[in-house]
Amino acid sequence: MSTRGTLTFLAKKSPPPVYQASVGGKNARLELVGNYEQRLMHISDGRKMKETFTLDHHGFQLLNHATTMKDFYDSNLRKIIYETECKKIVQTATGAEDTFVFDHTLRSGDEELRKQKLSREPTTVIHNDYTPRSAKKRLQDFMGSNAQKFIQKPFAIVNLWRPIKKIESFPIAVCDANSVSPKNLIRAERRAKDRIGEIFVAHFNPKQRWVYFPDMSPEEVLLIKTYDSREDGRARWCIHTAVDIENTPESAAPRESIESRIFAFGV
Repeated sequence: MSTRGTLTFLAKKSPPPVYQASVGGKNARLELVGNYEQRLMHISDGRKMKETFTLDHHGFQLLNHATTMKDFYDSNLRKIIYETECKKIVQTATGAEDTFVFDHTLRSGDEELRKQKLSREPTTVIHNDYTPRSAKKRLQDFMGSNAQKFIQKPFAIVNLWRPIKKIESFPIAVCDANSVSPKNLIRAERRAKDRIGEIFVAHFNPKQRWVYFPDMSPEEVLLIKTYDSREDGRARWCIHTAVDIENTPESAAPRESIESRIFAFGV
């Protein structure tokens, strides 16, 4: 029912954390300010659990979806084909009135592929992509003068995570939102080459329940809720990370994945 993997938490005694996102390429590397600690944790196999995971209750949801994409590195195909698929998946899962895709991030554990495709490395520090402040700022970034119209209604941001090849190493682990205390979420400045944002990093708490879905294939997607404006008891976000699973064979293929971020309006 479970395995063990190494998770990276913000240490309890740390200066204000800063998360400096990598620039794609062979030497792509996340730079962190602060004190961090690694813990070997039990991570449950979501495929063997009886419960049905949902965005609103747990903060994540696994779905089957056979994409028609042939090349995720083709930006034109992503715009024409994949964004249409992403919008439909998220709209169906959330019941949103409308959706808008605003970002794609390609990741690989293979240095040469990163060099060739200018992709980024798997992120191995626990985080959530947005805070209430940065989620609203991101909405303003893309919607401009129309942002106020969208903010007046409930909205969410969903990370749609898909393997490009079957995942054999550094799968993504997600934490049941019901097991996360708000006191354990710490704001961190997120620095990128073109903007300054804000994310959550997390302190360790033994009550946290971590889940992963082994051997994910390109015919599956994991939806991760990274923000929800509603404060009515449902999951508002989901901390997550790439995880180094114990006893992963040396022959395991490097991870290759794409994550797409989608606004869901009128949820």
